[in-house]
Amino acid sequence: MKLFKKLLTCSLVAFSTSVLAAQYNWNFQSSDQPGDDAFQYQQKWAQDVEKLSNGKIHINVLGAGSVVEHNQTLDSINMNIIQGDFTDPSYFSGKDPAFALYGNLIGAWSNPKDLVDFMYNGGGFEVANELLNKYGVQLLAVSTVGGESLVSKKPIRNIQDLKGVKVRAPEGLVQALFKKLDASPVNLPGSEVYTSLEKGVIDASDYSIFARNQQSGMNDIAKYPIHPGWHSMPVNQVTLNKKIYDSLPQDMKDVLAEASKQYSVGFLAMHQKLDEEAVKNKKPDITIVSWDESEIKKVRETATEMWPEWAAKSPMSQKFYDIVMKYLKDKGMVQ
Repeated sequence: MKLFKKLLTCSLVAFSTSVLAAQYNWNFQSSDQPGDDAFQYQQKWAQDVEKLSNGKIHINVLGAGSVVEHNQTLDSINMNIIQGDFTDPSYFSGKDPAFALYGNLIGAWSNPKDLVDFMYNGGGFEVANELLNKYGVQLLAVSTVGGESLVSKKPIRNIQDLKGVKVRAPEGLVQALFKKLDASPVNLPGSEVYTSLEKGVIDASDYSIFARNQQSGMNDIAKYPIHPGWHSMPVNQVTLNKKIYDSLPQDMKDVLAEASKQYSVGFLAMHQKLDEEAVKNKKPDITIVSWDESEIKKVRETATEMWPEWAAKSPMSQKFYDIVMKYLKDKGMVQ
């Protein structure tokens, strides 16, 4: 009943003349909060879909937690409680470990364009869609915010400098990678990162992209950010209930395909622009540390030692691992 009331409230808020005219009226829940740059972009994208479909498709974009928790959207789409989402697929790793590899293949990418190229031209999209289809969900688009910067209170210029550094890292692949690199990972919620850096509980932290770190004041107390980042590049996906997608006429599928291409390019471009502006406008006392490509390649090789164990956890994990390794080897990114 509580869930129904939430959904009803959200639907009433979205009720408008355009909704009345729409042939398809869908609720998509985002993992971002209203006001966030990502959320605003998703709202703009939904408006573009409406225009491309000549008003036939109306997508109401809801903020994180509006209807269900961020890690419950997969089941909720399958049950048609909501019709789609904008989210990080890693949140569903408890369903299948393959979501962890697909959502954030730690250490794999230093350039976000490589990730997008792999997904669209290296077979990643097809495997991810096969995984999502098992849960009644259709993949529409894949993008990324780009490489997350590592905020640090001390200069960390190579792997050797990481030794013993107390770095906040969430459980799972991120924490395992830092441990393998001889850092001392600390498990802390994101809400405690700022004060933990300020009080010296940690020396560095995995948090977000450079622009968001700067906006939240992280760079003001951790003045040696590593940028561009190399450890984490989370995927952002757009999905739709598969039964709904399958029932659409071809012209509406074509609209979604065109809009999805725009999302993939535009979502990344927006975040890259935010990062460029943040770097340009950084305070003079903040020193950006950029790693040499040879060091990044060592990190990637270390990360690849972790992936097989994760790949063995499920058939879909293995399938995703095999195809990403083929791509990385073909591109000369790993041996």
